[in-house]
Amino acid sequence: MSSGFTPSRRGVLAAGTAGAAALGLAACGGDKSSSGGAEPAQGNFDERGPITFATGKDTSGKLKEFLEKWNSQHPDEKVTLSELPESADEQRAQFINNAQAKSDAFTVLGLDVVWTAEFAAQQWVVELPEDKFPLKELIPATVETGRYFKKLYAVPFTTNAELLFYRKDLLSAAGTEEAPKSFEEMYQLIDEIRKSPDGKDTLGFGSQYSKYEGLTVQLTGLAKSAGGALFDDQGKPTVNTPDVIAGVQAVRDGFDSKHIPKEALTYKEEESRQAFQDGKLAFLQNWPYVWELAQNEDGSSSVNGKIDVAPIPGVGDKPGSSTLGGLNYAISAFGKNQGTAVDFIAFMAAEEQQKEWAIATAQAPASAAVYEDEEVLKKFPFFPTLKEAIDGGTPRPQVVKYGDVTQAIQEAGYAVFSGEKEAKAAMDELQKQLESLES
Repeated sequence: MSSGFTPSRRGVLAAGTAGAAALGLAACGGDKSSSGGAEPAQGNFDERGPITFATGKDTSGKLKEFLEKWNSQHPDEKVTLSELPESADEQRAQFINNAQAKSDAFTVLGLDVVWTAEFAAQQWVVELPEDKFPLKELIPATVETGRYFKKLYAVPFTTNAELLFYRKDLLSAAGTEEAPKSFEEMYQLIDEIRKSPDGKDTLGFGSQYSKYEGLTVQLTGLAKSAGGALFDDQGKPTVNTPDVIAGVQAVRDGFDSKHIPKEALTYKEEESRQAFQDGKLAFLQNWPYVWELAQNEDGSSSVNGKIDVAPIPGVGDKPGSSTLGGLNYAISAFGKNQGTAVDFIAFMAAEEQQKEWAIATAQAPASAAVYEDEEVLKKFPFFPTLKEAIDGGTPRPQVVKYGDVTQAIQEAGYAVFSGEKEAKAAMDELQKQLESLES
């Protein structure tokens, strides 16, 4: 859950387990009214004054600079930072405890993108006034992560998408400069790379296939990359459709054909990054934080100067799609001075802060203009590719009972990739499990 490797810097994963099992299943984008049938919590945006901003630990130091800037301009509406632990589990637990106690200790909440549905459905965060934020300046896909049943409950601050990191030198040895656009093409290139002296020992392709939240990230993206989705617009599970099965099968084929090494079943972000950085892999799907570490010239990377990035591969003729990560800002239903909170969130979402944050932390901003900024591109030349990946990205299931859902997805995905079950059988079983969670 980190970039460079601290959770507050990447913020891509949330385990979403504690307390979720008691909640009902719903998803955003449906036609049901409000929050799964309940009226959304309404804020009092006329109240102004000091507020508290609760979010995961910031290791960059940049966040405090932003708060000092805001506080100097708003001496009667100062923001106090309440830094929560780096662990997403612990952050979520504190937010829930605060909400269940109806405490006004927190005003603005830094939420992982997968928490929106749960917090909105439980009326722990208020519906936001859309005209108060620069939503048109933000990447549309990121704004959708803050909606629940078409209403806005959170505003994106950062986003994220996985990329395909690849060895330029090994591609050249295989007779091409073009990164693969599909899993099938990538597997063919691995065969060609292995025929070259420099690539004969490559393990091929790696991503995050250990049994943890990253596996839900993988299956969500694979489903979209094959033209499907794990859930439809009404929040109904659709995991046993031909498209979703084809997406899962694409990775299983890689394990069966040894284009993906068996050790990838133990890979999380760092294990897969290290394997690529050590020169074991020709291709790696991972988050953008890999770029700076793999380009280090301090002897820690054997691939510095030899890598480039591309969008992740699709399945068949479908474009690849990454699951989105990121951090959204919401307002506690129990917090005071919610009018100030609205203005503070708008301040944080403004292009000026978004640019400074990107340069300081290497995190992907929600502001579209930052991806065209010359100063940003000089430091991060891959940002246009990252923007392309975010534009085509897809959110993880925006469901209230997320803990049970993600655990079921992880179990099914791991069973397929490890060879324990065939893709169709596992997805049929998963479909029944997810349907049972609706009752």
